[in-house]
Amino acid sequence: MKTIDLENLNQVITKFAEDREWDQFHSVKNLSMALSVEGSELAEIFQWMTEEQSNKIKENPEVMTKIEDEVADVFVYLMRIMKKTDIDLEKVVLAKMKKNEAKYPVELSRGISKKYNEL
Repeated sequence: MKTIDLENLNQVITKFAEDREWDQFHSVKNLSMALSVEGSELAEIFQWMTEEQSNKIKENPEVMTKIEDEVADVFVYLMRIMKKTDIDLEKVVLAKMKKNEAKYPVELSRGISKKYNEL
């Protein structure tokens, strides 16, 4: 995966919202709701696909363009939430992965799709 400059993306996203005076509408609640909607729009693309079709999606450039747009929308709203709440993405992701390691020990969860409380 390519390394990305989150600060540059944050500046571009922030400027876009500021230029349009949209910050007044970007409460954490509204951003969370918008993030949920965009996540649902991403899921909708896959709604009636089989597992096999979804795993071969890269072979369909038209659908990939739709997926890319929705992934970008999800990321933009996530970035706005992080900015509004001063969340350090790297810090919280690494902390969450440590929690997940404890919830899903390799010896109990390898090759199993059960939730941690069912292991």
